[in-house]
Parts: sequence; C-alpha cells; structure tokens
Amino acid sequence: MRVEFDRETCIGMFQCVAEWEGFERDEDAGKAILVDGEEEEPAKFVREVPEDAELDAKFAARVCPVDAITIHEDGEQIVP
Repeated sequence: MRVEFDRETCIGMFQCVAEWEGFERDEDAGKAILVDGEEEEPAKFVREVPEDAELDAKFAARVCPVDAITIHEDGEQIVP
C-alpha cells in the first residue's frame, strides 16, 4: 500500500496528523508533512505504508477536507 500526498493542495487543517503518525505539522508553512515521504514530483510526496499502519493511513486520507492524500494498492487508487 502506498500513500501519495499533494502538499500544494494541503490547507493545513492537520486532521491527518490526528489520524496517523505518518504525518506531522509544519507550522511555519501551515501544511502537513508526510514523514519519510519522497518527492516524486514538485510538491507531491509518496511512501509505502507499513502493514500495521494501513488503517490509520486510510483514515488520514478520508479526513482530509481537500483530498490532498490518496491511498493506492496494486496501482489502483482506493481512498478517497
């Protein structure tokens, strides 16, 4: 399972931070940070989701009010 995070779309509500420790607050920028994320494109970060964090990662994606977080499995987007 893989998470993709569009930092440009992020509006800094930090709901994802409350759901999964894979996200942290960047108060200076007013946006979340995907911990250990690799920048795949400008402002688009990705990382693999550990098996024991899959449910939390899905919740983080679901609570994002601007859909800046997507979850993919086997190349297919499953959340949102």
